[in-house]
Amino acid sequence: MEFSIRAIVSLSFFLSGISIVTSAAEYPSDLPDAHAEVYRATDEADLKAWVFSPPDHESGHARPAIVFFFGGGWNGGSPGQFEEQARYLANRGMVAILADYRVRSRNGTLANIAVQDAKAAIRWVRTNASRLGVDPDRIAAGGGSAGGHLAAATATLPGHDDPVGAEDVSPVPDALVLFNPVPITAAVSGHANPNPERFERLEARLGAEPESMSPYHHVRPGLPPTIIFHGTEDKTVPFQSAELFCEAMKSAGNRCELVAYDGQGHGFFNHGRGDGSAYADTMRRTDAFLVSLRWLAEP
Repeated sequence: MEFSIRAIVSLSFFLSGISIVTSAAEYPSDLPDAHAEVYRATDEADLKAWVFSPPDHESGHARPAIVFFFGGGWNGGSPGQFEEQARYLANRGMVAILADYRVRSRNGTLANIAVQDAKAAIRWVRTNASRLGVDPDRIAAGGGSAGGHLAAATATLPGHDDPVGAEDVSPVPDALVLFNPVPITAAVSGHANPNPERFERLEARLGAEPESMSPYHHVRPGLPPTIIFHGTEDKTVPFQSAELFCEAMKSAGNRCELVAYDGQGHGFFNHGRGDGSAYADTMRRTDAFLVSLRWLAEP
């Protein structure tokens, strides 16, 4: 399949633009029906995870879980972005978790630090699985935009890790649920790069060499089953990037489903956006994906 050079280049440089798309949810999140725990203490902040549990849930159960990472260009955003998705999945029988992570506007950190935090969040859930009532072999990572990058990064990226005493606990999730994610942060072989200076600016935003932060460049066999929701008119993270990532996943023998939303732009899936039909459809398809993994019973 041919991909637009402009689309791939604009994806790689989306952080270089003046405008950064962020979640409208409040920070810090006010989530009274979830319980919050600190999953990681850092010099900049104590990072919290908000846990939504199924009805009648108890410690010692072995429920599937999902950890959501919010969007915001690694610059801002709020865990509350995925509140309604978490509540829906908790009511379906999962333990759904909203993870905070360090961002530039609040903590002065770059994307590589956010990847460390995302890996720490998955490790925290797996380490505390029994107490949280979670099956350590059924933990999904989900997220939107930059949060989708973080979810994919936990599965794909080597390094960018700070296990802090949990070296034997894997940060790799068992499934991925991605909403207009950022799967590419470096040049793609076979596509021209007309503006190398912008790669330098991107590297400064990422805090690391771009290819080392790019899930696409680390696709290999054995990665978790993945579903991606992406609008065909996304001007922030072009649809072609999701096509490229999903094709690479399937070529490596991994399961990857890409659901295209014709005419939709960035953030189309958020609860409260438009007439709510996109949110409802992405959750219906997420549910079906998890049923296909035998994580959930048929509704």
